[in-house]
This record gives sequence, structure tokens and C-alpha cells, in this order.
Amino acid sequence: MKYDVIVVGSGAISSSIAYELASRKYTVCRIGRLDRSNAASNAAGAMNGCFGEVTTGLVASQHGKLKVSMDFNAKKRWPQWAKRLAVSSGNHQSLFTAQGTHVILNTAGTDEIDSANYDAIEKMLISYNEPYEKIPPKQITWLKPNELVRPLMSLYIPDEHAVNSHLLLKVLDSAFLAEGGTLISKNAKRVLSENGRVTGVELEDGKTISANKVIIAAGVYSLDILTDMPDIKKRIPPLFSGNGVSILLKLPEGVELPQSVIRTPNRAFACGLHCVPRNDGILYIGATNILKNDPRTQATVSDVQFLLDCAVEQLNINLYSSEIISIQVGNRPISADGFPLIGECGMNGLWLVTGTYRDGLHQSPLLADYVANAIYGNANTDIDLSYFTPIRAPLAGLSRDVTAKETTSQMLGVGYECLWDIKPNWTPIIQEGLLQRYESFIHSLHPNFTPPPEVIAFSYYNDKIKERLLKYYDAWS
Repeated sequence: MKYDVIVVGSGAISSSIAYELASRKYTVCRIGRLDRSNAASNAAGAMNGCFGEVTTGLVASQHGKLKVSMDFNAKKRWPQWAKRLAVSSGNHQSLFTAQGTHVILNTAGTDEIDSANYDAIEKMLISYNEPYEKIPPKQITWLKPNELVRPLMSLYIPDEHAVNSHLLLKVLDSAFLAEGGTLISKNAKRVLSENGRVTGVELEDGKTISANKVIIAAGVYSLDILTDMPDIKKRIPPLFSGNGVSILLKLPEGVELPQSVIRTPNRAFACGLHCVPRNDGILYIGATNILKNDPRTQATVSDVQFLLDCAVEQLNINLYSSEIISIQVGNRPISADGFPLIGECGMNGLWLVTGTYRDGLHQSPLLADYVANAIYGNANTDIDLSYFTPIRAPLAGLSRDVTAKETTSQMLGVGYECLWDIKPNWTPIIQEGLLQRYESFIHSLHPNFTPPPEVIAFSYYNDKIKERLLKYYDAWS
């Protein structure tokens, strides 16, 4: 059978796009293993976080502000999206697991990162005229942190919730099948083409599936499917893995789940410490984020220890007696410039939707509608994502000098969150040493192109990441 569209991937974005197209009565085949092991969506806390994700660095560029606009647009879509999925799938169990989000500013971070990002969140809430409330941290009765890292202030965002990512993926599968879609639980090996036009996809077992349109939304693995198209691939920002660990806990007897998401502002290259109640009586805690050249399948002792220590110390000391249900490993797709890859991709009928970093699951209803419209020539009147076309020179976020300083601040922030104990006179010495290191490294990459702080911090120690950056920069030099 020849399909109208093939969608490659099995995470929230690919599943949402496939469902949206099938609901519009196109014939759609979705390709990707259903175990979803180590996928970002499967390990996600699934916060419907728009304003809770805001940072000073994000809103410092027009591209970052566009990402905030994407998050806000997606946030408004979730109530109706959940209703549509329930009707199509026949599963009316609520996807939502938390009522609102509490953002806490505590003493575990730094003024330069935590306080600045906390202020940025509030300013963006005001600019969007979004409801929120300043509240004393003691009103968040579930919080019982170590007094050494007690919260100083907090705010409540009533319209930022969370969904159960495991249930969401299950419902998306059912809804897609109910709308007439076809699921193939095998990975794609490569895209097939003829005379500059897509003709289909070859599977890992050698079989081929035909279609005139192929959408690759396979997260961090997306560019691997373009290996046979080097002229296209070399001009796309390479994807790195934001390797993260999350943990599901069963709380001790007598300790109830919180009713809301509780989180800190984004810090140290990650999405802030957070806990999310699940509607199966489980507490989700996350998250870590270590940039890697290749996806990881197992958690390290250091990541698990760090996350558990942070959760017990900063959220609730009673978590010390919790039972660990599972340790989840996810790999977020991070592009070389830190911005998404969305659009047609160097060949008639070939589309790429990835590089969404921490926002993919939250943005999935928006991206499904946007891509379904765009590939068939329908207008997207509420948002323009053409800035994020996959074949592009690196987009600029922070200026070069600010990027080096931000990388240094974030690295120091890791130490403070670990509650390191160093003598005061050592701080400026460490700071100056890191700053010189990162400035030198940035200049060694390219005279003009500058990657975001998380890419700088981790590529300094990884020659493979640096090599891929240099190849990409060379293609646009």
C-alpha cells in the first residue's frame, strides 16, 4: 500500500502529527518502535510549562521569544486537545495530573541564575497578562525542605498543569488507530527518494514503505535517517542528546502527593528541580540534563544520587523513606544552536520536526496542527515558524561575550546546588579560570558562530561534539 504520509518516530510529536493527519482523513503510516525506551517523551515529567520554563537567556533573542510564543500557543490548545484524544480513543481517563504550578526560589541556587530567572518568569507572566499569585512558601504545605535550602519566595501559576506522559502516549496510539492510521513497530533505516522527490522509507529489516511525503520526528535520532543524504544533512544543525534522568517514587505511608507541580526556575543547563504528581498515586521527580554526543540507555550513579539528594533536601525530607518504582532515562534532542528544526528539508516532500529540547511534548498539539497545515499548503495564521527551517546557518541566541559568562555562571551554579563548601577567595579564581577557558574555546570554533552555553560546557570535554560543530560551521562558512 502507498500512503499519503509516513511519520517517522513514536514520541509525543510524531504521534500527535500522525493522529492529526489521520483525523483529517489522510492515509498515514507511523513508523517507530513502541517500547519507546530512552525516548524523551517516555521519561518526561510532561509539565504544561510555558512561563515556568522562561529564563533570562531565552528571552534575550527574537528566536527565544518565538519559543515562548510557541509554548503559550500550545498551552491554550491542551484542554481541547485532550477532549479530542478522549473522543477518538474512547479512553476518557484524565490526562492531567496536577492543578497549577508552584515556582519556588530557594537558597540552593545562585542569585545570578535562580533569582534572575525567577524575575524573568514573573515579568513574562505580566507581559502576557497571564494570571499568577505571589504566595508565602509556607502556604505550600507539602514542602518540607532542609532548612539550609528553604524557599525564600514563591508564586503560583494556576493555568500550568501537567499530564501523565505514559498515559498520553498510550492514548495517542489508540486515537491514531481509531482514526484509521497504520502503526509499524519498527525503526526506519533511511529515506528513499527519486529525482529530488521523496518516495518512502526503508525499514531496519529492509522492507520499504511508500509515500510522497515523509515527516521525520524521531527526536535525537532524526538526522540518523538522513545518512544517505550528506549534502542535506551537513547543512542542518547537528543534534546532540540532552541525557536526563527522572525517578518515579511511591511515597511513605502517611505522606500525601502534592496537588500541583512544584519546581525551581531553570538552572544549570536543566529544567530546574521539579516534582509532578501522577494520577496513579506516584510522584515523579526530575530532572537532570547532561549533553552527550550519543544517546544513553542507562542512568549513572552520579545523576541518580544528585537528583535524589536535591529532591530530599529541597522539596521534602520525608522523600528519604520513599520507595523507588523506576529510574527513567530520556534523551532530549538539542540542536547545535539550541533552537528547533521545523520545516521542509531540502527535498520535495521531506519534512523534519525535532530539536525541541525540553518543549516537545508540551508543544505537540501546536506542532501537529502547524505541520499538518503546512505540508498541504494550508495557512498557519496564528504563528510563523519559518525561522526554524532545518537547513540554516546557526541562529544567534546570546551574544558571544555574554555566552561565555553565562556558561561560567551555569557551571558555578552546579557547584552551589551541590552545596559545595569552598573558601570565599577561591570563587573568583575558579570563575576567572572557567571564563578564560570558555572564551578561548568559543574562538577556536569559529570567528562568528557561537553555540549556546550547554553545548559549550559539554563540548569542551568531548572531541566528537566539537568535531560535529566544526563540520556544520564549515558548511556555512
